Amino acid sequence: MSKVHFVGAGPGDKELITLKGYKLLKNADIVIYAGSLVNPELLDYCKEDCEIYNSAVMDLGEIIDVMERGVRENKEVVRLQTGDFSIYGSIREQVEELNKVDVGFDCTPGVSSFLGASSALGVEYTVPEISQSVIITRMEGRTPVPEKESIQEFAKHQTSMVIFLSVQEIEKVVERLIEGGYPEDTPVAVVYKATWPDEMALRGTLTDIAAKVRENGINKTALIMVGRFLGQDYNNSKLYDKDFVHEYRGNEDGEK
Repeated sequence: MSKVHFVGAGPGDKELITLKGYKLLKNADIVIYAGSLVNPELLDYCKEDCEIYNSAVMDLGEIIDVMERGVRENKEVVRLQTGDFSIYGSIREQVEELNKVDVGFDCTPGVSSFLGASSALGVEYTVPEISQSVIITRMEGRTPVPEKESIQEFAKHQTSMVIFLSVQEIEKVVERLIEGGYPEDTPVAVVYKATWPDEMALRGTLTDIAAKVRENGINKTALIMVGRFLGQDYNNSKLYDKDFVHEYRGNEDGEK
C-alpha cells in the first residue's frame, strides 16, 4: 500500500523545493497543498491528471479523508506544506489522525522561510562573539503561547531572533522586545514573502521599524528578524584563519 508524503515546499521560489520533493510532486496522483502560503507555480510540476486540493478551504477531517482515500486506492499522495513543515506546519495533528486510521507516511524536509529571509539579506544568524544562538518564535494571537516563551522572556537573551506570524502586531512586538531587554537601537529587518518575485525587505531599528512596516502596507506573510547579527559588527570565524590549526589544515611547519 502507498503512503502519504509530507513535502516541504520551500519559502516561495518554485526552484527552492528539494530534488526529492520535486520528484515526489512530479509523480503524485493526489496533491493537497497549503494554498494560502505555497507558491501555486509549484503545481506546474504535477502531472496533468493529478488531483489537486487546496487545504486553505478544508478542515482537518476533510484533509485526512482525501489522504486515506488516496492511499487505500494505492495512489501517490503528497501533502505540500509551506517552507519546512517542522516550523508552524501543523504536521503533528495530521500524523496523529493518520495513525488512527493506520495510514503510513514519510517526510521530506524543505527550506524554511527563515532561511529564505536570511538569504534575501545575505546575512548569517550566528556571528562569532556576536550571537551563537537563534530563537524562532511567534507572538500570541488566537493561538496562545506558553508564558515562559513570551517575546519579552526570550528578549532577555538578546541573541538572534526570528518572529513568525506576528508582523500584523509590529508595534506590540517592538514594545515587548524593548521591555525584555533589547536596546532601542537594536537592528531589525522585516522580510515580506522571502524569495517570491514580490519580495520586500525593510531594515531599521526597534525605534523606526514599525513605521516603515506600516508605510509599506505589510500586514502578513513577513518575518521579523532582530539582533546584532544584522549590524555592522562582526568577527571572522576561526575556520579559515591561517593561524588556526585543525585536523585538515596544518601550520606552515606542517604541524596539525
